[in-house]
Amino acid sequence: MTTKRLIVGLGNPGAAYIGTRHNIGFCVVQAFAKERGFHFRQVTNIKGELAQGNVGESKVFLLTPVTYMNNSGEAVRACLDYFDISVEDMMVVVDDIALPFGKIRLRPQGTAGGHNGLKSVEAYVRTQYYSRLRVGIADREHGDLADYVLGRFTAEESSKLPEIVKQAVSVLETWVTNGIGPAMQSANQEGEKNG
Repeated sequence: MTTKRLIVGLGNPGAAYIGTRHNIGFCVVQAFAKERGFHFRQVTNIKGELAQGNVGESKVFLLTPVTYMNNSGEAVRACLDYFDISVEDMMVVVDDIALPFGKIRLRPQGTAGGHNGLKSVEAYVRTQYYSRLRVGIADREHGDLADYVLGRFTAEESSKLPEIVKQAVSVLETWVTNGIGPAMQSANQEGEKNG
């Protein structure tokens, strides 16, 4: 029996936000699509860019909301409802300032931790019990939080980013094919490489 999986990358739409720290979720999900040959298209009623295809026995849906970060949950809820996907079969990929740059952490549940995108998802799906893959963008040393997360990666960070994104994609593929347990183990192993 084919299972449905939804992978959501959080970020902000538009050229101005490409390459910003806050958009690492978009970056990872787009890389997953590229590796699998899935193609994104605008889906108006879902308020997002959507790609879909098969990975093993699973039908995988990839979503990048176009609602802007603070309203991400609106697109997530619409996608879950439209394709009849359960929250238990959803993974959200998100930036995390509490993790060092490049660290990867997978959790089957948790709080929003001050992240406005996760707050919105939680509000719309009405639970904290959904999986999230956190990709560390390192906390700012000084200055404004919004300026930091909406800023671009340094040259040094940018040089390391492709490998980090590749590791995150590998974790997502493990989740799709083998479930949360093996994926958590994979995430922790991959995350340690960047410590």
